[in-house]
Amino acid sequence: MRLRVEFTTEPFDLDEAPAHAVVAREVIQSAELDAVDVGPFGNTAEGGADAVLTAVDSLLRRALASGATRISLQVNVVGEDSK
Repeated sequence: MRLRVEFTTEPFDLDEAPAHAVVAREVIQSAELDAVDVGPFGNTAEGGADAVLTAVDSLLRRALASGATRISLQVNVVGEDSK
């Protein structure tokens, strides 16, 4: 199964990305995911279920440890894995 994850971390800072946002993006960008899109108001990535769920676990733990006070997260099934 393929999943798409969309997330944002708070609090926002439009002048400079807070540590929790940087950490969350690093987790997603270094995971074995594809179709990664990071931006100031939201981030998305797609991949196999195991890879997405592993990345989400790490994202939640590391972003909270880096000062996030809220993480909005949505995970959708987008299809079957081609493997």
